[in-house]
Amino acid sequence: MNTFAVLFVCMGNICRSPTAHGVFRHKVHQAGLAEVVRVDSAGTHNYHPGSPPDERSSRHASLRGYDLQDLRARQITELDFEAHDLILTMDWDNLALVQHQCPPQHLRKVKRFTEFCVRHSATEVSDPYYGGAQGFDHVLDLVEDASEGLLLHVQSVLSLDRRH
Repeated sequence: MNTFAVLFVCMGNICRSPTAHGVFRHKVHQAGLAEVVRVDSAGTHNYHPGSPPDERSSRHASLRGYDLQDLRARQITELDFEAHDLILTMDWDNLALVQHQCPPQHLRKVKRFTEFCVRHSATEVSDPYYGGAQGFDHVLDLVEDASEGLLLHVQSVLSLDRRH
């Protein structure tokens, strides 16, 4: 059976990328694809190794039915470029840093997560760390939207793989 692996990347891996990780994982489970779609997250910087998501991210996610409690921060590694089919960054800075680190043969895997948005036209998921509650809600709005588009993409890739 073919599998598909997605890695979400932000700066410190405590706000945006674990939110995306938890939301997309939830949608994958709801779609019955947990056995074939692997979800992970990482940061471009090693600011918070082993730390749980920011409590504000966890609290806002929990209010919408997403559980982030098992997630722990880590930095992106060289192995991630090989192991994942898509590496989705949260903003332009993350994109540039990941592209700089990425071996040339894997550059096609690196994209901005917002490229999968269905309803929103945002080009990035802004960092809510230094803002108020509305920033965390906005992150969730964008992440839920992009996760829906991403799920459709992954389902189409998996169904194409099954036909070959």
